[in-house]
Amino acid sequence: MLAGCRRALPAALCRALRSRAAGSGRRAVSTSWCPVGAAFDAKQQPQQLRGSAAGRETGLFGVPELSCPEGFQEAQDKALQESEQLVQKACSTPPGPETVMIFDQLSDALCRVADLADFVKIAHPDFAFREAAEEACRNIGTMVEKLNTDVELCQSLRRLLADEVVMSSLDPETRRVAELFMFDFEISGIHLDEEKRKKAVNLNVRILDLCNEFLTGAHLPNKIDKHVLPEHIRYNFTAKGNYLQVAGLHADCPDDLVREAAYKIFLYPNAEQLTRLEDLLASRNSLAQLVGYDTFAHRALQGTMAKNPETVTQFLEQLSDQLSKRTQKDFEMMTKMKMKLNPQNSKLMPWDHPYYSGVLRAESSILPVDREEMAGKLWMILDVWGEEDVKVLDGLCTWYNIDPGLYCPFFSLGACMEGLNSLFSQLLGISLYAEQTQKGEVWSEDVRKLAVVHETEGLLGYIYCDFFQRPDKPHQDCHFTVRGGRLRENGEYQLPVVVLMLSLPHSTRGAPTLLTPGMMENLFHEMGHAMHSMLGRTRYQHVTGTRCATDFAEVPSILMEYFANDYRVVNQFARHYKTGQPLPKNMVSRLCESKKVCAAADMQLQVFYAALDQIYHGKHPLKKSTTEILKETQEKVYGLPYVPNTAWQLRFSHLVGYGAKYYSYLMSRAVASMVWKQCFAQDPFDRAMGERYRREMLAHGGGKEPILMVQGMLQKSPSVEDFVDALVSDLDQDFETFFMDS
Repeated sequence: MLAGCRRALPAALCRALRSRAAGSGRRAVSTSWCPVGAAFDAKQQPQQLRGSAAGRETGLFGVPELSCPEGFQEAQDKALQESEQLVQKACSTPPGPETVMIFDQLSDALCRVADLADFVKIAHPDFAFREAAEEACRNIGTMVEKLNTDVELCQSLRRLLADEVVMSSLDPETRRVAELFMFDFEISGIHLDEEKRKKAVNLNVRILDLCNEFLTGAHLPNKIDKHVLPEHIRYNFTAKGNYLQVAGLHADCPDDLVREAAYKIFLYPNAEQLTRLEDLLASRNSLAQLVGYDTFAHRALQGTMAKNPETVTQFLEQLSDQLSKRTQKDFEMMTKMKMKLNPQNSKLMPWDHPYYSGVLRAESSILPVDREEMAGKLWMILDVWGEEDVKVLDGLCTWYNIDPGLYCPFFSLGACMEGLNSLFSQLLGISLYAEQTQKGEVWSEDVRKLAVVHETEGLLGYIYCDFFQRPDKPHQDCHFTVRGGRLRENGEYQLPVVVLMLSLPHSTRGAPTLLTPGMMENLFHEMGHAMHSMLGRTRYQHVTGTRCATDFAEVPSILMEYFANDYRVVNQFARHYKTGQPLPKNMVSRLCESKKVCAAADMQLQVFYAALDQIYHGKHPLKKSTTEILKETQEKVYGLPYVPNTAWQLRFSHLVGYGAKYYSYLMSRAVASMVWKQCFAQDPFDRAMGERYRREMLAHGGGKEPILMVQGMLQKSPSVEDFVDALVSDLDQDFETFFMDS
């Protein structure tokens, strides 16, 4: 049933104010808003965002109960009490559209607590808040699983679905939401006898516990006696008495020995974590088979673009075949670089890939291309290919020299936010404004709150920006839905609330927060999720915003990466924070082309992860141990050798949230690539295309089948071959553009 400034007002804000004054009924706007760039480049919140906050107190996200950790118990109790009343109401209501509305109210009552708690439990700096949120998540989750096996509740929905006359009178979104609620019942075993339903509930609770335990174990450091490691590399690791703690792979360390030691120690098998993984995979399979599916993958892929594991396997195998030769060239190039830097030990190993691909991207990203191949492509540009032109070609190998430090001064956080604001304004008629927060509303004083305003529709929702590093904050870039949008019973629209979490450095005395190109791209990516949440304005919160199929949910965010790498977009905001000088076009071209260096090997690694995920969630019992399957799949799909006495799968935290769905990143990227090339590559500011994008892809949330949304945007139904071709074509270097720009 459940799946989660004082200045002249800009035109968009003026229109929103006028529409409110005209009595349109749209959401009121605030005169306390200020320009988004100023809010992020200032060391402290601008005065207008702080002035009146001290006099008013509230709880997290404006929820009064959450002014203290104990408030989670109160919020939870309220949600559970409300859900009981809604269950009774649903069971006594005759079949009709009101049935779906009541189910969505029930979903919303529980999600308003569970979604908020899901964020707080990992991000709040106060342990007491995190602990209380964790308990609330568990209790709400248990309630959800019980509701998903409530026979009487299910019967009220079944009566609706069985009434052909009523169903034919419902609009498509309402019908789909009703079917999705029934699907949640069915995958939880509602059709089983009472004993098996109880078993399904217990399995779901067990799986939830195992997921939490596995996630915790995946991030725990390993320790080793410090005397085991050479003295000259010990300083790279945290010392605890006579032991050294290794908390990651140190993938960017230039010392091969440090990376090797980190890889072997951090990935050394932990017996308890291994048991957790085996239990998790077995429990998932047991639940899937109990409710009528061949495998957990078959259960997990219902309602996705791929639809079934057979299509996923076909996609991954075809992609792997297309990448094979390119990946081999990438590995050869990395091996040559390693031989150059470390002649005594030049064999390429798994701990080398991230480091040497980065070195190659930074230094000479045309090396993998044959001189003859490039000469042939440049012939069309130069008309004459002579001796001097060969010298030009040889010189190109040193043209990229991508040093992030050269780019950072052009990417202040405030400038990047203004760039996003400008893009959204031109493409979608949307503006972002910083808004003051009340005391207690945010969990850290450096969190900024943004109001999202449409030029005619008014206020659409809020984005809380938790962008800066702090102690104990997870180092991950994420989008969290805190409250889903929906049409309330009184006709008002419940505004969506989301959090974007990044790990950016704070500003310094002499400079604002400056982003590397990678940080800038990640910011655009996460803002793509946020816009999906703001514009997926569905009637039902059950399918609002990013509450959609996993292999579609990443499309809007990955599409934003294409905008972030287009000079026409970057040129609108990338200015040196001191001089105001724009970022030169050739630097953007160099940056974009450098990203294609070793990109085939990077993508092949993702194919390996996705294939491993499919095998783990495929037919059980597994023919071999999870480590043996890892070794076999790594050497077959990836190509670099397995390292004895390592178990990378025990650190594969995506197995929790993306079980059987890790392929989604690749498939979403394929769709985003097609959308970019067909719809935005010619003009990234095309308002008509932006409106089509909103209408066909963003507006429906999960209220429409994902493949139908893709078809609506592309005006065609893409095949597996189309997906593969889109991904592979992105790897081709654009010699003509690079050469002319340089």
